[in-house]
Amino acid sequence: MLRISGQRAVTGGDEDHRVAGLRTAVSRLRRELAAYRAEFPDRVIAEDELAALAAMAAHGVPEISRLRRSLLLIAGSVGSVSALAGSLADVRAAVDRFGEPRRC
Repeated sequence: MLRISGQRAVTGGDEDHRVAGLRTAVSRLRRELAAYRAEFPDRVIAEDELAALAAMAAHGVPEISRLRRSLLLIAGSVGSVSALAGSLADVRAAVDRFGEPRRC
């Protein structure tokens, strides 16, 4: 059963669909990055930030500003690798589903 509670969609597993989508997108990009054998200077940064995103997604609804920061670091790290463009776009779309950070 699917019911909407504010901005949070709740399924039988009581999981936010945005978090599940983020976890799926991050997992795909991590796999593709691991399979990409060519070295590039900022690979470690991308791997670290993807691990951070995976950890955030594993612990519920993440902080939007932290998601966006990680996305910027990942995009800056792998943005020139065209083989990863599709997966990177999926991660961006998953982060965008959380909306904009709140302004004080």
